[in-house]
Amino acid sequence: MSTSKAPPGHFKILYFGPAENHTRKGSENLPAPLPIGKLFSTLEEKYGGIKANLLESCLITVNLEYVDLPEDENEEGIMIQEGDEVAIIPPVSSG
Repeated sequence: MSTSKAPPGHFKILYFGPAENHTRKGSENLPAPLPIGKLFSTLEEKYGGIKANLLESCLITVNLEYVDLPEDENEEGIMIQEGDEVAIIPPVSSG
């Protein structure tokens, strides 16, 4: 997985586990700024089925801090800024 910074005007998104399998990528750069509330719809446009199959059960971090997503799809929530690092964290089970 690349640890390089996103180019100007973009943020880096990291995919782990099933999200990496679905996108066939460990990471990519997306245009910034982007409201966190629009992240899932943006990814759904690129990777059909990812929202229902994976994202609704994942956690999201922005710059290594967990963030809450707006419950209402019309709410934007925090703004993902240029240079931010977003990670899609799949559910983890222990046993």
